[in-house]
Amino acid sequence: MRRILMISPHFPPDTSAGTHRVRLLAPHLMSFGWLPTVVTVRPQDYEGRLDPALEELVPRTVRVVRAPAWNVSRTRLVGVGSLGLRALHGISRTCEELLRTERYDAVFITIHPGYTALLGPRLKRRHGLRFVLDYQDPWVGSWGASVGGGPHGKPDFKSRASRWVALRLEPRVVRAVDAITAVSSGTYEEILARNPGVRGVPTLSLPLGGEATDFEKLRGKPLANTVFDPKDGLFHLCYVGTLLPLGFETLRTVLKAAARLRRARPELYARLRVHFIGTSNQTDPRSVRRVVPVADEIGVGDCVSEIAPRIDYLDALAVLTQANAILLMGSSEHHYTASKLYPALLARRPLLALFHRSSTVVDILQRGTRKPTVRLIAYDDERRAESMENDAFRALRDLLEGPAYNDRDVDMQLLTEYSAETLAGRLASFLDQVVAQ
Repeated sequence: MRRILMISPHFPPDTSAGTHRVRLLAPHLMSFGWLPTVVTVRPQDYEGRLDPALEELVPRTVRVVRAPAWNVSRTRLVGVGSLGLRALHGISRTCEELLRTERYDAVFITIHPGYTALLGPRLKRRHGLRFVLDYQDPWVGSWGASVGGGPHGKPDFKSRASRWVALRLEPRVVRAVDAITAVSSGTYEEILARNPGVRGVPTLSLPLGGEATDFEKLRGKPLANTVFDPKDGLFHLCYVGTLLPLGFETLRTVLKAAARLRRARPELYARLRVHFIGTSNQTDPRSVRRVVPVADEIGVGDCVSEIAPRIDYLDALAVLTQANAILLMGSSEHHYTASKLYPALLARRPLLALFHRSSTVVDILQRGTRKPTVRLIAYDDERRAESMENDAFRALRDLLEGPAYNDRDVDMQLLTEYSAETLAGRLASFLDQVVAQ
């Protein structure tokens, strides 16, 4: 077997969104001739809440090596909280120790965090590895440009500084890559446009897929749905995941559609409950709610609830499987592809999805799903908000009048095409080509 070092600071039991990229791929690579070793961070060095049940989803056949990270309570004294920076030295030392005694053919480093990518050029130079850089999100994106950590999500000094550093570090790293993988072609095209000198490097679009066996774990675990009572006779529409900084326009469309429903069909509105869960992308119970203030402003606060902290992964799946319908929302970023799409499809519940027409989500849903199970609203840079609101109103009305899920409305081949096993096979074939160069 060929061997690959997979560096991912976020990994179970860490509950961050970035934990799932390597968690989903690594277990299946062995079936395709690649033996992975995952290098990640010790559980005690994560800042957020841990989820032991998530760690149980990692097969024991996957070798995981834990590296130390600097204590966050100390690094925050000097303004550093990034796991990528805190873990950089520990992961580097751990990789060097492995490579002194073991042979590897390639190193796969996933972003975010971006700083870990700095290890790629050095490991390639010292040990002759093929270096594959994987983008779950852009290293240089809207953060620090149009959005940031300032008031009302505006750029502040720290977000601008982070972007300034990323603009200078990314070119140094990508000049050394042997290949780039990304969750969408739009993501890596932006990277190549910023760094024209690396055009011609092998690239692979590798979406964030799903794992059907995750849902099987729910059968042996009490369903910890503390969000709503699925037997109360109300209609529970659930959004689970981070509310993106550039996703507020889409959010407003949904909430304005609910306000219109209140005026036009008050008997339907009385049954509607829209739940937003994990919107802050943080586990801190003090996380600030982002949706409720907007809902109050629009006048639908009575039908909206929000749990800003992220909840445990299997608990989130339990919410999805018990929802009357699932809400998926994109942003104005063209490259955006939702990691939430495949768990939502695997939950087998009706979907209401609003995404930019350039998102891969739109192509996938148009190819493999249809009404009434999936209601898709695709928008672009020119489409008027009023038109989107009209479509969202009709979708909400129709869902409340007759929520329906039919397996025939979802092409099961679609789920197979984007399963973790299939995607791992695509990655393995790609790696075979990269090491054969």
